[in-house]
Amino acid sequence: MKEHIGGVAGEIWEVLGAKGETPLAQLPRVMKYKGEVAYQGLGWLAREGKIDYTTRHGKIYIALTDTEKSIFRNYSLKKAT
Repeated sequence: MKEHIGGVAGEIWEVLGAKGETPLAQLPRVMKYKGEVAYQGLGWLAREGKIDYTTRHGKIYIALTDTEKSIFRNYSLKKAT
């Protein structure tokens, strides 16, 4: 199970890198995972300090930290070549 959650965390990282800031409540739907699995993957990223949370108009949004955005850009460039 731990490996599965780690894999989900990696998928969330890629989605947030590509999509940018996302409403927290939409994460399971965007990921096509049950809520508990998506939120466990998100917790994994939070524990590693890879995401930021923002609250606007009563909604919580998640995004990669600036450092992780930069890592994602480099990752995307290498993946494209």
